[in-house]
Amino acid sequence: MSDRAFFARTSLEVAPDLLGCLLTSRSALGEVTLRITEVEAYAGSADPASHAYRGQTARNAVMFGPAGHAYIYFIYGMHYAMNVVCAQDGVAEAVLVRAGEVVDGFTLARARRKSSRTDADLARGPGRLASALGLGRGLDGADLCESGGELTIERGEPTDPALIRSGPRTGITLAADLPWRFYIHGDRSVSPYRRAKSAGPPDAA
Repeated sequence: MSDRAFFARTSLEVAPDLLGCLLTSRSALGEVTLRITEVEAYAGSADPASHAYRGQTARNAVMFGPAGHAYIYFIYGMHYAMNVVCAQDGVAEAVLVRAGEVVDGFTLARARRKSSRTDADLARGPGRLASALGLGRGLDGADLCESGGELTIERGEPTDPALIRSGPRTGITLAADLPWRFYIHGDRSVSPYRRAKSAGPPDAA
């Protein structure tokens, strides 16, 4: 189980440290665990691409609360996305979990992601990741530090620092060139970089 102090740092500090961590969802249907391979950092009121840039709303309220909770929202009228709340209360920084490698619960993940052609595609991108884990707004605010909780993050095998890369965040138009996307180089589950062609709601926190 990750302790609260792990998350109570800036999103730029937490983001690369999440690579290799194990994200698990638990429900009546079973458990699915994945190894996080790609994330993006968002810096709250200092970041025009952040949902919290213009202040607190009913939708983003979890971002302003304690670190170590999940911020989950529906986007583009298509899918859910999951973020990890970071920093101190009221700061509203978060890390979008963009992709992961399923390492346990394959049967359930495959049932939820029937359109995935390979296991590497099961959680390749934020929408697929949320689907494979069975995430929805009901898990918004879930305590990621609660042992045995519905949604948790635990330390996994340390990621070789030589494999960690950074680059521009994907799918956004505001502050798009900041190198705040972190991923494990060469991992097949990492999603392709996509620069947004037109203005629209960010794919992130």
